[in-house]
Amino acid sequence: MGEVGPKDMTKKAMVMLSGGQDSATCLAWALDKYELVETIGFSYEQRHIVELDCRQTVLSEIVKLSSKWCKRLGPDVIVPLEGVNKLSDSALLNQKNINNDPGKLPNTFIPGRNLLFLTYAAA
Repeated sequence: MGEVGPKDMTKKAMVMLSGGQDSATCLAWALDKYELVETIGFSYEQRHIVELDCRQTVLSEIVKLSSKWCKRLGPDVIVPLEGVNKLSDSALLNQKNINNDPGKLPNTFIPGRNLLFLTYAAA
């Protein structure tokens, strides 16, 4: 099966890097597959800011794992998304106890958050 789309589009990737384990794994995968990988992160006044603090460590350490990856890692940007906490009453955005009741969404859920991230990344 052939590749779909213009050839130059298969050479570049963007990874939404939070600094956590899942996005770091995605970054490693992309660095292995694409010639240029750019990263983007979002600061939206979230409580788990420790992940954003880890982003630079992830970026500086992951390139030490492969000389190929070092050459492929491109620019990184953090986009501030102020006001997201006014759109959701999530415990991730406000100082309230975190609950994870069985059969219910955790109260850290932010409806549409990933859609917002994807929209900004696409722009």
